[in-house]
Amino acid sequence: MKMMFASRCQQGMRDENQDRTGAQLDDRKACFVVCDGVAGLPGGDRAAQLVRDTLLDAVQQDAAFTPAVTAEAIKLCQRVLLEEQGKNPNFSRMSTTLAALFIDREKQRAWWAHAGDSRVYHFRHGSLFQVTRDHSLAQQLREAGYENTGINSNLLYNALGVEPARPATFSEVIALEDGDAFLVCTDGFWLNLTTDEMEQALRMVNACEEWLALMEQAVNRSVKSDNLSALAIWIGEPQEATLLYSQADAARFLPSRY
Repeated sequence: MKMMFASRCQQGMRDENQDRTGAQLDDRKACFVVCDGVAGLPGGDRAAQLVRDTLLDAVQQDAAFTPAVTAEAIKLCQRVLLEEQGKNPNFSRMSTTLAALFIDREKQRAWWAHAGDSRVYHFRHGSLFQVTRDHSLAQQLREAGYENTGINSNLLYNALGVEPARPATFSEVIALEDGDAFLVCTDGFWLNLTTDEMEQALRMVNACEEWLALMEQAVNRSVKSDNLSALAIWIGEPQEATLLYSQADAARFLPSRY
């Protein structure tokens, strides 16, 4: 099964970049992950790196590759993080979000998991198919019917390393189709782009690298205070995931000459 991916991880106006991205893939399987250290607590960068490295190593070392195996790998990340918290009082509360996409290349299927407000988006033939649900107070209020509450979107009720510990959320397993596209990203990325804009960018390109670059270009022209991290993954032939180029899409993403 043909698969391509591209990644970005750049610092915004923060003092440091606590985002971490990573990928582990071979002929049988693939894992793509982003982690975003929870702001306001010391050691967020350490937590993000520890979880990323632990998950990718576990996926690489385990011969089996199923949703149950990856769920155990994420539980391992939680245990390793808690052990590290206990070793250093300065980092006793360090924590991180997680968004991970798992692809079984042999059986041509995929699933994903997340904790916090890092997201996985799935696009099929250029249109948004399914998104993750943020583990945040802002998300809960939106689902209760409250809009424009002024609540800080960074207030999370779940992330790896927080107490009380909660499990990550897993998706159902889906069968892959030629032309599927995925975006795995931190909140610094999706907060500055609507899903319509992501779809528009997807219709304008012929490769996942171009798709990610076009979205990144749009974010860079907006107010970019947070760090910006994302992985774009394309399954099969790129042209199967794109729709017709439109002038309306071009007007949104391409800078004016005047």
